[in-house]
Amino acid sequence: MTAIQMGALNAEILRNLGTIAEDEDMLTRVAKYLRKLVGQKKDPTLFTKEEFFARIDEARKQPGKSFANVDDLDKYIRNL
Repeated sequence: MTAIQMGALNAEILRNLGTIAEDEDMLTRVAKYLRKLVGQKKDPTLFTKEEFFARIDEARKQPGKSFANVDDLDKYIRNL
């Protein structure tokens, strides 16, 4: 979505909020819906305890990399 489209959408929402704010029943319904809508958005950084330990176990299966000194590590990182 472009910045212009976002601006138009924000303006439309703000216009509608004026109408909604004047009606207590409508305001209550919108607040309830917003809580539900926001609750659906999953934070990709959050995961269950089981998922956390499964990721650790998976990482342990991956071959490790070691370096004799910091310069070797630096060269490796710069060549990624």
